[in-house]
Amino acid sequence: MRKWSEIGLRETLEPMSGRGRGYRLLGGEETPGQTASRLLRDETVAGLIREIESEADRMLGEPAPELTDEMFRAFRETGERLSYEKVYFERRKRLNAFAMMTWLKPEADAYCDALHETAWSICGEFTWCLPAHYGETRGPYGNIDLFAAETGFALAEIAALLEHSIDVRLQERIRAETERRLFQPFLEQGPYPWEKLENNWSSVCAGSIGSAALYAIEDPERLAAVLERVHASMDCFLAGYGEDGACVEGYSYWQYGFGYYVYYADLLKRMTHGGIDGFAIPKVKEIALFQQRCFSCGDAIINFSDSPQQSGIFMGLTMRLREEYPEVALPNAAWREPYAADHCGRWAPAIRNLLWAAVKPGTERPQAIAAAADWPAEAHYMPDAEWFMSRHASRHGAVYCFAAKGGHNGESHNHNDCGHFILHADGETYVADLGRGLYSKQYFGPERYSFWCNGSQGHSVPVAGGLLQEEGEHRKAAVLEASIGESEDRFALELSGAYPESAGLLGLQRSFVWSKGEAPGLTLSDRFLFGDEPGSARIDETIERFITLIEPRLLKDGAIGISGERHTLRIAYDPSFWQPEITKRLDRDHFGQERRWYTLDFRLLPGVRRSGEFEASFAFAFAGQGK
Repeated sequence: MRKWSEIGLRETLEPMSGRGRGYRLLGGEETPGQTASRLLRDETVAGLIREIESEADRMLGEPAPELTDEMFRAFRETGERLSYEKVYFERRKRLNAFAMMTWLKPEADAYCDALHETAWSICGEFTWCLPAHYGETRGPYGNIDLFAAETGFALAEIAALLEHSIDVRLQERIRAETERRLFQPFLEQGPYPWEKLENNWSSVCAGSIGSAALYAIEDPERLAAVLERVHASMDCFLAGYGEDGACVEGYSYWQYGFGYYVYYADLLKRMTHGGIDGFAIPKVKEIALFQQRCFSCGDAIINFSDSPQQSGIFMGLTMRLREEYPEVALPNAAWREPYAADHCGRWAPAIRNLLWAAVKPGTERPQAIAAAADWPAEAHYMPDAEWFMSRHASRHGAVYCFAAKGGHNGESHNHNDCGHFILHADGETYVADLGRGLYSKQYFGPERYSFWCNGSQGHSVPVAGGLLQEEGEHRKAAVLEASIGESEDRFALELSGAYPESAGLLGLQRSFVWSKGEAPGLTLSDRFLFGDEPGSARIDETIERFITLIEPRLLKDGAIGISGERHTLRIAYDPSFWQPEITKRLDRDHFGQERRWYTLDFRLLPGVRRSGEFEASFAFAFAGQGK
């Protein structure tokens, strides 16, 4: 199978009418009760079940939060998103926890009663769409956005899982609302813009609608009509990935977008008894391997783009992928994503992190075991995304990681960061990517690159002739070298194309040499070539900038130290050429919390540059344990 849209759906689905529906799509040959009993005996997921029960019990003691028009209007009036979204997602978290505990402990009436109240309330929301995505409405319930689609998927699957536990009137209401809010507008009011997007939207929205349809739509012709559109969107989603499988949106969007691809592909494969296999597309295997290529150590991420700096692993998703592709690395069980960590309260990954991570029926040992101390020591160059990563383990067990990127400044969830790099040691960040900031109307609008985490001013790249990189697909890097060796890796880029013409750059060649010794080191060299314009005073405004979360300190002329919990990173520079300047910075992270970080700037000393061509060289070396 090469493309989803080439599948003959009507011929494939016609014989499936009335077969394999309900809980069997999710749970196989077991009944829901049999699966629940097995999970409650399984030590592999015992900790996760305790976390779910703890959250459910906490929520039983709290009043259900209500969404208000004032909260909804806040985005339109001020651009603020958190007040509405916090309540919206809390309601989804309640739905998840009460549904899973009703399933796992059906004798506890309090969970079932709370589930009914929560599900009825969500069915009564005037829209399932977030204010930021409401936009130009196409019907009485607003746009079909990520979360409207996810809500319909969640309710349809919960209705199948708890068919014999929830009230018939609630089941009918769920069917009616998914029909009115998803299937009818999808078929009659589309196409929607996300159907052609080559990012997480096409997968999450289409995958959720398709998954809900597999549960709810019985007529094969109508089901095929929905899935044909879903499959066209899945082709667009996969087109957003190169053959290298890298997710340029960042790891969290791999978990999100590719996760919903997997959830849908799994349901359809089960329903058609393998007749439609979305895992058989060669590119999908490379996408599955991206997870192990973007962690440095433990839960620390190579977090280019809108990505967090740390993340737990979706163990269910990982184990399901490993069933398809044995090359998928088995993570240490300690890195499992805690149940309450998902601030959006997404049902689909939550239930699968329980089901898919558990011991499979008929096996003798857990699959999600602590099989490795850390991710494998290896290096990769991903040529489509132009990402380079190298993870190196010393003889004494320390793990070091270097990563850098080329690419262009018009990517999905783009940051202006061509030539940016990261240095980690034992999961601690020494040269940092700030990752994603606080989402707002401004964050995704014309002001996007005024935010430090998005503009090149907040990345470890030069300020060339006083000017920053610009956005746009035409602002890009050119990879000159990407080589992986036993003791040394090299990555070189031409970066002048990422800067505006007014910078006067004829060339800016950045090269990295990563030496993989017992205490590894990185040599960074930037060769600048300016033309006659702008004048020399402008060229002297060139700054070499590095971003760190740890306060740097001057050790002596020519040496800066960044000391973490276990290691010190020493940065050597030429003091006759550069003047260091350390500045504390503050902004808001993705969750609205204040975060502190530092810019380490090296400014050209007055009068030291004698022509428009000069080279900057910096040596980064990890030294010893401790401070």
